[in-house]
Amino acid sequence: MHELLTLKTIAETLNQSNELEPMLNTALAKLLELTGLTTGWIFIVDGAARHESAAEYGLPPALLYNDREPMACSRCWCLDRYKDGRLKNAVNILGCKRLEDAAELRWGDTNGITHHATVPLWSGERRIGLLNVAAPGKNRFSDGELALLQAVAFQIGGAIERMRLYAEEQRRADRFARLGEFSRALGAAASAVQAPRELADRATALIGEHFDWPVAAVFDRVGSDLVLRAVHAAGGSGSVAAGLRLPLKQAGWLEEAVRDRHYCAATPAEAAALADRGLPPLASAMAASIPAAGSGPASILLVGEFKAGDAHRADGEVLEALGEHIAAALESARHAENRRELARLEERNRLARDLHDSVSQMLFSLSMTAKGAESMLRVPDPEAARHAVNAVRDMQSLAQRALKEMRSLIMQLRPAGLEAGIVTALKDYGEKLELRVRTQVAGVRELPRAVEEALWRIGQEALNNVSKHAGTGEAEIALQLTLDQAVLRITDRGPGLAKPAPLTQQQSYGLLTMQERAESLGGTLSVTSGSGQGTAIEAAIPLPETGQQEVSDS
Repeated sequence: MHELLTLKTIAETLNQSNELEPMLNTALAKLLELTGLTTGWIFIVDGAARHESAAEYGLPPALLYNDREPMACSRCWCLDRYKDGRLKNAVNILGCKRLEDAAELRWGDTNGITHHATVPLWSGERRIGLLNVAAPGKNRFSDGELALLQAVAFQIGGAIERMRLYAEEQRRADRFARLGEFSRALGAAASAVQAPRELADRATALIGEHFDWPVAAVFDRVGSDLVLRAVHAAGGSGSVAAGLRLPLKQAGWLEEAVRDRHYCAATPAEAAALADRGLPPLASAMAASIPAAGSGPASILLVGEFKAGDAHRADGEVLEALGEHIAAALESARHAENRRELARLEERNRLARDLHDSVSQMLFSLSMTAKGAESMLRVPDPEAARHAVNAVRDMQSLAQRALKEMRSLIMQLRPAGLEAGIVTALKDYGEKLELRVRTQVAGVRELPRAVEEALWRIGQEALNNVSKHAGTGEAEIALQLTLDQAVLRITDRGPGLAKPAPLTQQQSYGLLTMQERAESLGGTLSVTSGSGQGTAIEAAIPLPETGQQEVSDS
């Protein structure tokens, strides 16, 4: 009955707290009280065979010497037997090496304690640590006492495992909440950078902002080496130069992360060896792959700590998710860069066609007219001279038209005047096309450079269409700026179209280019027209939430 009461009391004690240290200290005190023992301590031993004292009760002065220095010793008979797998059940220890050393070195009074019983802590098949109990003058425990201690040890081991699982779930929830914040910040960064290489630097900095890993680094796979692309180091470690090489054969655990697409943890020696390759001196490190699109080689995301610690499964899962998020952001940045390059190529092709269709043909006509005028001037005939004069006048007209067209194309290549505002610049451009332009602006706020550039190009193309195809010399430019979008509307006073075709069916290269510019920034482009009502082109592009509104007309 006493044994059952002891087990019941210990079980109740272990279920009264969700904090490990208070729970173990209370349970240890209850155990000693119920068994008539006076001294006890619990070691938790991790997978790397490091031990830490998780609970202590009634330690003699000899074991409290110099801030518990004897308890930190990693070599003793019970720990040696535990680490090499010989300690399976509760046993008597013939003598305590810690107490013997304390007595020999005169660290203090042992209170008559010379021996203790030691019991391994288990949770299922998993070893967790050790329970040691003792009393003055007691140098042997009976089989019944050892059996009771074994049963209590199973209870304590199960409670420690429960606490670990609870803490792991709490850590996982916290890590994934931070992952969501990181992902949003990374998405914003991906839309702001101009080159994918810049995104790796931003990603490591964001990891430092949203997680408590003091070191984060990205390695690229180049042949059989890993090349340090970006690194963020906090905690006073100083800056680290990128571009350093790490042969994969010298870091098998990183090769495993690349090969298996699964997070890997470094041993203390492997983590420390990274200091020879440009990283700060680390006590622990984990790595996961950053998958590459297609069949390209994967990169590596590495995080590290300056102090030793367990590799938590939750951290590994989040690290794998971080690698996937960074991979998606890098791929998105590469696509955006490709789209910008295609837009530049399309712009060059359009300008080449415009040069061929307008300026080139005018210059060819100018050349042929000049040759004809030269032939007529060689003939001493008044009639030929009169035709030559007319030819020179035609040459002058062609030269002026070519100059006007060339200035228009140059204006498209070099958007001068934007510092005065997008509407002012478009008005000046329209007047250079000999249009009478009326403007209206609603709202005042600063536009992002990419949005301003897109609206400038869309406005240019729309005004060109008015000049060439609308059959009118008047246009209206209206810009509306709100908290969340910029809307540019260009309207002409021409005859319009009875039934305009949808944009998807339009064959106009200019309209398709305007639509692509708007959609590349998440916006839309619409064309409305009616017979006798003119044509309106409207581009709406979303903006970050900032700014205030006013209204002005001109």
